[in-house]
Amino acid sequence: MSITANDPKRKTWLDIPKNTDFPIQNIPFGVFLTRDDIITIGTRIGDFAIDLGALHQLGYFEGIPLTDDIFLQDTLNDFISDGKKTWRLVRNRIAEIFDEKNDALKNNQEHRNVVLFTLDEIEMQMPVQVGDYTDFYSSKEHATNVGSMFRDKENALLPNWLHIPVGYHGRSSSIVTSHIPIHRPKGQTMPEGAKEPVFGPSKQIDFEMEMAFITTDANLLGEPIPVDEAEDYIFGMVMFNDWSARDIQKWEYAPLGPFLAKNFASSISPWIVTMDALEPFRTKGPEPEKKLMSYLKYTGKKSFDINLEVFLQPENGEENLLSKTNYKYLYWNMSQQLAHHTINGCPVNSGDMMASGTISGPTPDTYGSMLELSWRGEKPVQLKDGSLRSFIEDNDTVIMKGYCENESIRIGFGEINTKILPVFEPKKK
Repeated sequence: MSITANDPKRKTWLDIPKNTDFPIQNIPFGVFLTRDDIITIGTRIGDFAIDLGALHQLGYFEGIPLTDDIFLQDTLNDFISDGKKTWRLVRNRIAEIFDEKNDALKNNQEHRNVVLFTLDEIEMQMPVQVGDYTDFYSSKEHATNVGSMFRDKENALLPNWLHIPVGYHGRSSSIVTSHIPIHRPKGQTMPEGAKEPVFGPSKQIDFEMEMAFITTDANLLGEPIPVDEAEDYIFGMVMFNDWSARDIQKWEYAPLGPFLAKNFASSISPWIVTMDALEPFRTKGPEPEKKLMSYLKYTGKKSFDINLEVFLQPENGEENLLSKTNYKYLYWNMSQQLAHHTINGCPVNSGDMMASGTISGPTPDTYGSMLELSWRGEKPVQLKDGSLRSFIEDNDTVIMKGYCENESIRIGFGEINTKILPVFEPKKK
């Protein structure tokens, strides 16, 4: 079945900004609270949110096998479980409904009043219930930088890194959407020169510029997913900020890896951009430096040209561009990640989220974390107001933006906008 929604010549009858992240060729999926306090599944074109539950009830998806309540739920999990054929049929139909040549909804003001919302009339929610979350470590540049800091340049990469997509399982309950502020966490740290750990607020809060993909029901217990079939089970992608407390992490990570340093919060962009929408932006990833085992060998282009930007905004201050990187720098692509994740028979479910790990490029202006940008705090970053940052301070806001662009079209993810609040203080009774 062809992806008719991707036609670069298609235009919409909606009045949308020229360089929007959300042209009619995007059609992402999300969940939002409406002006009537109803949670619904929807999509977005330009600066309009579209209630797919209402659109379905009004008969606009006639001919597509959908249950009556598929869009009347508070997560996308069941819709994602319907599989790739259904996703494509629905997305193609939405493109037809909002095509400038289609007058059915365009000329029905009563239906438009029910279906369309401006962005100030909605509140975005978590798009999926995340059952399981995995964080990979797939950027060679990032892994090399961190290894150089904490070991030495000659042994920056551990022996396994060029052979397997390294990852760990994280906490899904603390994944939140953009605009939800995060409190500075407390934990144990080992100060330089100290003989015993101390307890208190983390002094080294960091962001990590990542992307994450969301899966559908993929396999039975014991059944691996072949690398060249992996994308059939991937619904779409979001930007992902995996917040980190570097000082807590340094003390706790041996021997089992990150724990409290990571599980206090991760932030995502609320609209899931489908793999179909990203199809025009396929590209080659880095060539493998070691011979790959057969289950990790793939055919075709499995990476994507996604521009990523990170900004820091002090309280009442201006945005400061910190980094410009790209998803295509990743050494291990998502097909390899999913194939490796399931090679031992680990089952994957609808709504599972798998993050890329920090995405860093080859030059300092493409590093994806403050740990690298300030080089472990040794080279603080100067902001426009003259202040310096080694890590993120209280009341700083970190903003991440992502988009794909070619000569015909721009497909964006919107942004993640997150403010760091001081340590949580319980209210006095």
